[in-house]
Amino acid sequence: MATITKKELIDRIAEGTRHRRVQVKKVVQQFLDEVISELGRGNRLEFRDFGVFETKVRKARKAQNPKTLAPVQVPEKRTVKFKIGRLMKQRLAAMTGAAIDDDAGDVADMEDNDE
Repeated sequence: MATITKKELIDRIAEGTRHRRVQVKKVVQQFLDEVISELGRGNRLEFRDFGVFETKVRKARKAQNPKTLAPVQVPEKRTVKFKIGRLMKQRLAAMTGAAIDDDAGDVADMEDNDE
């Protein structure tokens, strides 16, 4: 599995649309900034057939340092939840040849695992 960077994505879009790379970079960055801004305000972002991004508050909890086994208090934090859209689910299933399961893989937490 390969990792695609923002730069590579911008290059593909610029090539596919025949727009200048600089213009595509500005649009992509503006889009990402708006997504972050809206999520920061606690708003839900819905892109039909693609998916839904929304923020979720994870409660404070007690955890354990795996190295020392000492108890650690993990503070409350906000994270982003993504629910895959219908069309994306269908296309990914078609690419893998898997059957579509409406309950499987609906929600994925996208966050830094800094615990």
